[in-house]
Amino acid sequence: MDTAIREFRVNISDEEINDLRLRLAQARWPDKETVSDWSQGIPLAYTRELCDYWAKQYDMQRLAKRLNAYSQYLLEIDGVDIHFLHVRSPHPNAKPLILTHGWPGSVVEFLRVIDALCDPVAHGGSEADAFHVVCPSLPGYGFSGKPQSAGWGVEKIASVWDQLMQRIGYPRYLAQGGDWGAVVTGAIGELEVSGCVGLHLNMVVAAPNPEDPPSERDQDAIAALMHYDEWDSGYSKQQSTRPQTLAYGLADSPSGQLAWIIEKFWSWTDCADESGAHPENAVSRDDLLDNVMVYWLTNSAGSSARLYWQSFRNVAPGAVSIPVAASIFPKDIFRPPRRWVESRFSQLVYWGELDRGGHFAALERPGVFVEELRRGFGSMSIDPGQ
Repeated sequence: MDTAIREFRVNISDEEINDLRLRLAQARWPDKETVSDWSQGIPLAYTRELCDYWAKQYDMQRLAKRLNAYSQYLLEIDGVDIHFLHVRSPHPNAKPLILTHGWPGSVVEFLRVIDALCDPVAHGGSEADAFHVVCPSLPGYGFSGKPQSAGWGVEKIASVWDQLMQRIGYPRYLAQGGDWGAVVTGAIGELEVSGCVGLHLNMVVAAPNPEDPPSERDQDAIAALMHYDEWDSGYSKQQSTRPQTLAYGLADSPSGQLAWIIEKFWSWTDCADESGAHPENAVSRDDLLDNVMVYWLTNSAGSSARLYWQSFRNVAPGAVSIPVAASIFPKDIFRPPRRWVESRFSQLVYWGELDRGGHFAALERPGVFVEELRRGFGSMSIDPGQ
């Protein structure tokens, strides 16, 4: 086993770019939807417009330039290479922090917050707000390796993340996550041997107590879950049951991979204005395509979907006793009331309910996201050390 931490850089070859452009040019399109909105899925006209921009105007080296601006590494743990960004703060007393993305996200989600987290003095904060930032790609996602056997579920990844932080040199650290990142981060908090001393979550997984009479806030949360189950969960049903079948189409078609991802940025972001809801109201076109590029270049449609097969139907949140901070964004998928969260997290030290923002908080509202982390972790009377 290679136990060394190896430097890594993203390299996008001319061959990959030419292949992508050829596939986009030769796409066979479906017929147009029979409605005037997104209720049947991402509209044909917008999909064609975005794919045309991708092929002809988008900077195909943009993703590589953005990621290579930071130090990146690979470390093999339990037979799988873990890709991660590691950016140390210039401030010696900075706290180690691991940030975990979800699906259909990637480390691209955090590229607009890393600098402010590492060097807060240059971005409106104080030295006490400084973090050494570690951003890993989930196993099977992006530039991490693809597990060749089953078993890489949430609990496994939580244990691997703890090993990753120890191997980097952070025996005590903080952890943050949304989407699958929130589930993994919560599982880190459940580990008895973890070096993690505090969590921040921007999608909190918590359940109501069936013995409590539902309040109006409870009913709002339940209604959001019902909407998700009825209208938004088709992707998860497919990925948690037959991810391999889905993978053939997405691995072969960049337009299909784009549509599969971008529709969720319409559905899960705070992207509505007076003209209607559109994903580019929340996230720039180039940032959206940077994220799609991660999945396309690494051919990770199937390997990323397998996390759903492994864990989606088996998420059983356990009690967490270390300090926890929560930020609830109004357009997120799950928006549990505080009392649900307190029933799982016994040391809920910070609760933020924001007036704008959605599921991809660090990408949609980077300044707010950074401030929430500062407030949340600042509410914890802990010293993670180095």
